[in-house]
Amino acid sequence: MQKLLIPSYSTPERNRQVLLVERPTAIPEARHFAIDEEALKSPAEGEFLVRNIYLSVDPAQRGWAADVNNYSPPVPIGGVMRALAVGVVVESRHPDFVAGDFVYGWLGWQDYAVVGPQQVMSQIKNPAAPLSAYAGVLGLNGVTAYLGLNKLGRPVTGDTVLVSTAAGSVGSVVGQLARHSGCHTIGLTGTDAKVEQCRNHFGYDIGINYKTAPVAEQLAQHAPQGINVFFDNVGGPILDTGLRAMAVAGRVVQCGTASVAAWNPPPQGLRNEREVLTRRLVWSGFVMFDHMADFPAAVQELEAMIVQGKLHYDEDIEQGIEHAPGSISALYAGENAGKKLIYLG
Repeated sequence: MQKLLIPSYSTPERNRQVLLVERPTAIPEARHFAIDEEALKSPAEGEFLVRNIYLSVDPAQRGWAADVNNYSPPVPIGGVMRALAVGVVVESRHPDFVAGDFVYGWLGWQDYAVVGPQQVMSQIKNPAAPLSAYAGVLGLNGVTAYLGLNKLGRPVTGDTVLVSTAAGSVGSVVGQLARHSGCHTIGLTGTDAKVEQCRNHFGYDIGINYKTAPVAEQLAQHAPQGINVFFDNVGGPILDTGLRAMAVAGRVVQCGTASVAAWNPPPQGLRNEREVLTRRLVWSGFVMFDHMADFPAAVQELEAMIVQGKLHYDEDIEQGIEHAPGSISALYAGENAGKKLIYLG
């Protein structure tokens, strides 16, 4: 069974790397990167060499490249693009990591990475799901959804939960977890096809195409008592509209600001202080790196849900490192049909 979960992979003799060669001012594009290669490096004492199999593409990479992240330093010009990935240990000088172990962590956009335990977020001894899932629904995206919703959103049976980018790698998990908690779920997404995906695949009660539907009117219709939990990944006008639909004592989980084109200078918009005050809202920012102690337990919970058929996910996998440079801009354009990954096998 395990062999079916793990794809084939080669072990090339040189290490191809995607380097950041120009600092983007907004969304990174292919022209901001270059592909180079180097000789393989051997691990020092306490390190191990990982052959990457799946590279992750994540919205946060925009901030890491453009130096607007605010909670981690930017990728240096000429450096390997920071990225999460799933790979296999091929050489080790660390007693807790042996050849054949699979790991997920800060491995970068490259064929190989020499790392230590501090770069590993998950050590995957016996995969219970396809290996690619550990870079998405069982990685940063799924755990962000699980911990952000449960620790900050705190849904209870009967709550109405609103999710932006509801068909995305985070939002799709939030919607399913909220539904399993007995909540009424409303998903906002940008195409009619993704509305159908939200309803029929991820189980949302209501799907709304925010580009074509009057969102404020739709929320008033489908949540007449107000929104209890708003899990927002985009900010901007969607956030402004959602705040004005919140119930008293509602909880807002701010997980992303994907709709904001640039933060320098800071954009000016509607003032939301009055909404927070009069509705007595709790508005919390969620950054996964503040909750790393809870990561392993969350992976176990999500893994069990997949095995039990209670958690569905989609993946958009391209083959070849040459697809990496343009993948962030494609992600922000909404061109992906699931968790965006680059397969290097």
